[in-house]
Amino acid sequence: MVDSTLCSDFVLYMHWLGEVDAEMQRRCAQHILKRQLPDGGWNVYHGGPSEINASVKAYFALKLADYSTDLPFMREARANILRLGGIPRMNTFSKLYLALLGQFPWKYLPTIPVEMILLPKWAPFHIYKMSSWSRAMLVPLSIINHFKPTRALPGEKQLHELYPLGTENQDLRLPRDERFFTWRNFFLRVDTVLKFLHPLQFHAMRRRALQEAERWMVERIREGSDGLATVFPAMLNCLIALRVLDYPKTHPVCQKAAKDFGGLFINDPDDFRIQPCLSPVWDTAINIISLAESGLSPEHPALRRAADWLVRKEVRIRGDWSVNNSHPEASGWAFEYNNIFYPDTDDTAMVLMSLRLVRPEDRSTLDQLFRRAIAWQLSFQCRDGGWAAFDKDVTTPWLEDMPFADHNAILDPTCSDLTARTLELLGYIGFDPKQRSVREAVQYLIDTQENDGSWYGRWGVNYIYGTWQVLRGLRAIGEDMTQPWILRGRDWLESCQQEEGGWGETCATYENPGSKGIGESTASQTSWAIMGICACSDLSRPSIQRGLDFLLRTQKPDGSWEEPQITGTGFPGVFYLKYDFYRQNFPLLALATYLNYRGGLGHQPSFYRCS
Repeated sequence: MVDSTLCSDFVLYMHWLGEVDAEMQRRCAQHILKRQLPDGGWNVYHGGPSEINASVKAYFALKLADYSTDLPFMREARANILRLGGIPRMNTFSKLYLALLGQFPWKYLPTIPVEMILLPKWAPFHIYKMSSWSRAMLVPLSIINHFKPTRALPGEKQLHELYPLGTENQDLRLPRDERFFTWRNFFLRVDTVLKFLHPLQFHAMRRRALQEAERWMVERIREGSDGLATVFPAMLNCLIALRVLDYPKTHPVCQKAAKDFGGLFINDPDDFRIQPCLSPVWDTAINIISLAESGLSPEHPALRRAADWLVRKEVRIRGDWSVNNSHPEASGWAFEYNNIFYPDTDDTAMVLMSLRLVRPEDRSTLDQLFRRAIAWQLSFQCRDGGWAAFDKDVTTPWLEDMPFADHNAILDPTCSDLTARTLELLGYIGFDPKQRSVREAVQYLIDTQENDGSWYGRWGVNYIYGTWQVLRGLRAIGEDMTQPWILRGRDWLESCQQEEGGWGETCATYENPGSKGIGESTASQTSWAIMGICACSDLSRPSIQRGLDFLLRTQKPDGSWEEPQITGTGFPGVFYLKYDFYRQNFPLLALATYLNYRGGLGHQPSFYRCS
């Protein structure tokens, strides 16, 4: 589950398409209205401040859905948007959706040249130097950018009132740096040249590029994937691009893309909503671990069925990752039900940690799976010793200055949480800690520790997540947990424990690190902190006892925990994820971890060990 922007985008898409489902629009509008803040705006995470992109999209969607701008909540929304700077302050991707409906001039949007798909791998820039999710969003957007398909709206539906007075007819291009020689200024000059050349739209290279972009996109939405990259932005852009390329909606490719997109809808009669993606592999793996560590038999039918399902989800084709990684044998797991082009190291590590806990009916098959999957995982170690999510060494820093990279996710950086999770997996299966790959990973964690002892969490919110995972990984791989640098991580966790015994941290820390470790206590973040401190061996520490007491006091009679806060991360500063299982499986795992450590077990025995 995520913020209101997905329903807003869907309303905008229906109006661009000219095919408005009145009932769907009504349900989307109700979803949006439920999430309006007291100040009139909309945020991108629970408890967060009004955010300009979410607020403009919500206002526009409601206006398209025939809500009068004279209604009190629309006036409040408009005033809030203007306080935030109005349409000119939106990011590039959001402005592009406005341009499709004639509400932002195309000439002021950065060009997304479709020719980039033809650039060779030896070039300083090509599409595989971008993160997988940016690649999947930008290839269809480059098609859209070429054709600039704009639907004219009647005057009463337009957004002139969201431009601060005097700005609508100003030059709205991205501003240049004050310094002359910067990558940003270089790319903005290149953008000027591309705009000059754009009228030559049908020269041979442009035609070839459009054909290749179409082929690339269609290939990745066919069998084996539940949509392009199986994530909302790429899937929506794909639907638009297919219609721009004159695919009829009855075409099998369009029908599959629309069906996959519809699979993200949650038809809750009380609160229709759209999910950004699905997470069955991730959720299943964590649930197996939590149940097995809690003492459920490794032969339990539920665990065996779940493990069998995960085994069947192994990805055996060499997808996009193979461009930057020459490893010959494909393996790994994706986040979603079907996403064969994009397995990732995070899910792969979590799946393997879960499979080791379930007694297999066929030991030889499990051994073969582990050998190829571990080799695949190890092949993703980057030059700095760390692991990233989907690709290897997609870390070219100057690409972040590209004009269309203001969504903060053009790269796939190595991060402490994924590196430590890989170490945790290797430790559980008896991998030699003296191996160079392990030593380089440990050094990476030393190098990325913050001055206060914490670690940044790329895929979970935020420093509590990163610090917990590092401490857990270091313990599993056999590090001496009394080393001063490690204890500094434990001490940081203890320093931000709340009075009531819990821990909490908000998504605001991605834009303001000074707010790290501050926030309303949550079940998942409290669980992470408890496990991080437990990893340092002294189970008698008051912080652990107070944390456990918090979990027990806040557990509901049915055994569950409440957690409206968002503790998962998509694109830092832009897009966050709420995992409903986190509030259940991580408290269970934390309680089991404490009991296992106290009993001297450490963790449940593994049914696979490195030979």
